[in-house]
Amino acid sequence: MTTRDVVVFAVLSSLLTACGPVPEAPGPDPLTKIAFDLDQLDENGLVGPADGKRALAYEFCIPPSEECKELVSSLDPTVEIMCGSPGRIGCYPDECLCVGSTHQENFRDVLRKIAELPYVEKIDETVFE
Repeated sequence: MTTRDVVVFAVLSSLLTACGPVPEAPGPDPLTKIAFDLDQLDENGLVGPADGKRALAYEFCIPPSEECKELVSSLDPTVEIMCGSPGRIGCYPDECLCVGSTHQENFRDVLRKIAELPYVEKIDETVFE
């Protein structure tokens, strides 16, 4: 290796070190997992006309582990977890149906945190009949 090669190597090394690691491309926005329009909700998580506001219920599926159930319950105090029920969203037999409500503080943050969970594939509006 010549002196010139050592200098070139040293300069390139310091440039690469100064730049730091190449950042990973951002993944898809977790809010794309939410299959209903968040803009229809007011600041209290309610939807509808002024004389008929109501909360919007939503559902999603999670694995049946106690760890997953505890995490989801800690993120969303309104959530009800029902293992063995497919719901309208179509949970598999080895998943638990979770039903929550937008009528809670920071409902947008709650939904975002749930959507960020890698095992939550979709969050959809619950229609009670």
